[in-house]
Amino acid sequence: MIEVTTEKLFTNINLKTENHVAYIALNNPPVNAISGATVKGLDECLNYVAEEQEIKVVVLTGEGKFFAAGADIKEFAQAFDSKDKGRDLSVKAQAVFNKIENLKKPVIASINGACLGGGLELVMSCHMRIAADEAKLGQPELNLGLIPGFGGTQRLPRILNKSQALELILIGEPISGKEAEAKGLVNKSVPLSDLMSEVKLFAEKIALNKSQPSISATIEAINRGIETTLEKGLSLEADLWSDLFVTKDIKEGVNAFMEKRKPEFKNE
Repeated sequence: MIEVTTEKLFTNINLKTENHVAYIALNNPPVNAISGATVKGLDECLNYVAEEQEIKVVVLTGEGKFFAAGADIKEFAQAFDSKDKGRDLSVKAQAVFNKIENLKKPVIASINGACLGGGLELVMSCHMRIAADEAKLGQPELNLGLIPGFGGTQRLPRILNKSQALELILIGEPISGKEAEAKGLVNKSVPLSDLMSEVKLFAEKIALNKSQPSISATIEAINRGIETTLEKGLSLEADLWSDLFVTKDIKEGVNAFMEKRKPEFKNE
């Protein structure tokens, strides 16, 4: 049975939920530019998603033919000759993208079209990425005399490697979804006609079959552990592992395994 909640609208953001999955769509025609208003709307939407207990997984995509073709260039023009204004644009976007990365619910980017500049920086803050074969992903900021300012210089070499990151940023030419999969920039690429069905299947494997405490612990263990030493990461893992031993869901999961049935997690 499909559970559907009332759709919600935020500034330049559409939200609907189905089967414990929140579908967030950028909606800033014609190219879903990452404007200040869009960043604010996304921030408010993420706050809602974080608090809504029925939501276990998030899908982020773009309305129409674009995911997001970059930041709003008109806003750049208003910041000329002001380091403070330029820094403010960067810091505000980075803060919201960090909120995505640190959300205790997995966020899957569904890259349905052009995903450039700030758009690519946005999807890199997501936990997983699935792209249409035909999508174009790139960091063309140097063509404007800039560098990526919403996290691109930091997340790209962490996802790929230093040389690949430098190539994508310095050359500035976009790559296809298929090329992005080969490089490891996205988890998977599929034909555009199959994208949303593939993403939905991916999301519901988590949302309908896994316990929220263990989902959150996994994200925390990897996000925090990858930035520290192996020794400290292993200690963090042991702490999070042991925290789960006092949840109701571990009892249900173990009992279901022994009774050869599907667990019915209560997310507690």
